[in-house]
Amino acid sequence: MQRFILRRLLSMPLVMVAITALIFGLSQQAGDPRYLYLSPYTKMSPAEWEAIGRSMGLDRPLVVRYWLWLSKAARGDFGESIAYHVNSLDLIKRSLRATLELAAVSFAFSMGIGIPLGVLSAVSRGSIWDYVARSFALLGQSVPPFWLAIVMILVFAVELGWLPTSRRGGWTHYVLPVVTLGWVASAPLLRLTRSSMLEVLDSEYVKFARAKGVGAWATIWKHAFRNALVTPLTYAAILMASFITGAVVIETVFAWPGIGRLSVQAALNNDFPLITGLALFFSGLFLLASLLSDIAYAAIDPRIRYT
Repeated sequence: MQRFILRRLLSMPLVMVAITALIFGLSQQAGDPRYLYLSPYTKMSPAEWEAIGRSMGLDRPLVVRYWLWLSKAARGDFGESIAYHVNSLDLIKRSLRATLELAAVSFAFSMGIGIPLGVLSAVSRGSIWDYVARSFALLGQSVPPFWLAIVMILVFAVELGWLPTSRRGGWTHYVLPVVTLGWVASAPLLRLTRSSMLEVLDSEYVKFARAKGVGAWATIWKHAFRNALVTPLTYAAILMASFITGAVVIETVFAWPGIGRLSVQAALNNDFPLITGLALFFSGLFLLASLLSDIAYAAIDPRIRYT
């Protein structure tokens, strides 16, 4: 296990370097960056145009420019945002707290709804509770998130007036985005938990435990649930990473000042320094989530061994 974790930790910097090369290469396809920083009505001589290019390092080879950009990115300097005129990392930090709060509550809601309903659906296979849980999952996976968010605003904010429509504030501001985001995320988690539990409940060691007279509660939660949790755990780790990187649609609809909304604004403004900074942040977060999920495998299921 230790050797596996060490190999993963050593490979992560190599993967990040490959990701940075891809991001830098794609950013170079956007054209001359001088057009992004200068107004189309700005008049200048060819000498001034070339001087600006030299100050931006455009006269240097592509490999040199990549190395300079990578060295700055390693220090947290992703460049000055075109739209906000501050360091892109400062903008990411400013929006990260709002996303972390929304992600933590939404993740807890999705886990608290998806996993218990998945277990209930598997244990009560063919009953009314099974059909209710499967219908809940079907609606969560089939309904578009933006449509669900708009309907929630229309019903609970506009018609009933119980909750605010948008923005970040007190606990009431969390209800609509958390329920919308958590419902959409809990649907596949419910289905994964149900399928894993059904497979484990039909296994020989569970049947043997029942034959020995082990109680239903201990059979479900001690013998079946722990072994069935490996598959949903994979999705849960990626789910948490996707929450932190920002649910773009949900944050945009509810005007939540997080990473997702910042990404949309960066794309609309052609803010390439901010876009590249966000891409690097997202990539590193997903790599970390993948590593944590692999480590959690062995902690939950002792049959899993890494060499």
